Amino acid sequence: MPPVETKSSRVDSIDVLRGFVMVLMALDHTRDFFHNAVYQEVQPLNATDGSIALFFTRWITHFCAPVFVFLAGTGAFLSGTRGKSKRELSWFLVTRGLWLIALELTWVHWAGWSFAINLKEHWGLVIWVIGWSMIALAALIHLPQWAVATAGIAIIVLHNALDFLTPESFGSLGWLWQIIHEGGDIELANGFKFGAGYPILPWIGVMATGYAFGSVMQKAPDIRQHWLLRVGINLVVVFVLLRFTNLYGDAKAWTSQPTGFRTLLSMLDCTKYPPSLCYLLMTLGPAAMLLAWLDLKKPEFLKPLLVIGRVPLFYYLLHLPLIHGLAIAVNLIRFDRADWLYGIEPAQPPPDAGFDLAVVYLAWAAVIIILYPACQWFADLKRRRKDPWLSYF
Repeated sequence: MPPVETKSSRVDSIDVLRGFVMVLMALDHTRDFFHNAVYQEVQPLNATDGSIALFFTRWITHFCAPVFVFLAGTGAFLSGTRGKSKRELSWFLVTRGLWLIALELTWVHWAGWSFAINLKEHWGLVIWVIGWSMIALAALIHLPQWAVATAGIAIIVLHNALDFLTPESFGSLGWLWQIIHEGGDIELANGFKFGAGYPILPWIGVMATGYAFGSVMQKAPDIRQHWLLRVGINLVVVFVLLRFTNLYGDAKAWTSQPTGFRTLLSMLDCTKYPPSLCYLLMTLGPAAMLLAWLDLKKPEFLKPLLVIGRVPLFYYLLHLPLIHGLAIAVNLIRFDRADWLYGIEPAQPPPDAGFDLAVVYLAWAAVIIILYPACQWFADLKRRRKDPWLSYF
């Protein structure tokens, strides 16, 4: 691995952690296209009597979005220490945010999820919300560092206090509340539909907090490792205490199950859409502790994650078409058809569509192996060249 970084260079542990969650994300998306339970509409987070393996296959990927959005904020802060003025950084965040939104509504939807161009239906998913969070951060960075931290933490802690508000509370502007906080499908005029999968407000809080935390990552390695470990432990403790009470922090209360272990699963099943306070504590706490370990160890065998973590958008834009295309190819061989996997109005899948989890994991491994050379090439390109357009990937 490269030597310990200076203040002006990248923090390798951040890239390794980012690469780790990107790889995990591919597991979830591989499951979406390959697992038989998806076509049988089985709830993966079934704490009562569902498959334990399926539960944790889905649950472990909960770490992806919070960690990625948080580190995007941290990366923005560190970018500002490499010679960018606040004005330049703000402009970059606005333009990159708009670019991400455009990609979500076009490439990600059409070439990734649908394999069809549908101008009447769009979804606002993770790339969309990162884009809007960057645009919000572009304004927030002009505030003092403590104010950005206060705003971010306040949004994370307090946004669940708004759960009682429904789109109906805002009348004709209910659609806007769905985009900001509630989420859900929005029926627009003339048959147009929009799915607000990732409501914007909580994620702005996560990115702003990540930005404020960037100053910690500038400290000497031993100091920041101490900070990361302490923050991570505290977040996990707060999660356990808050979640146990069932009083605040998640709209989905946990319930007693037939066994103590199943009850624990119920407690771990926190709300992601929108991300509850408990959900964010549950994911960002362990992530901070893992980042402390990565910052201390930097093991050589994790170098592939470092490569992927340095080209996350490039990886994201390739992984969905690859997974989707592989699923179509496999099902063409298996059933001589795969029309339920693409198109504006997909067909019904065969009763035995999909595979067991073992095949899902094999397909996931194949996806990472196929993608890695391309990521390595692009990471080398970004290292060798400083063309402005490369920073948008």
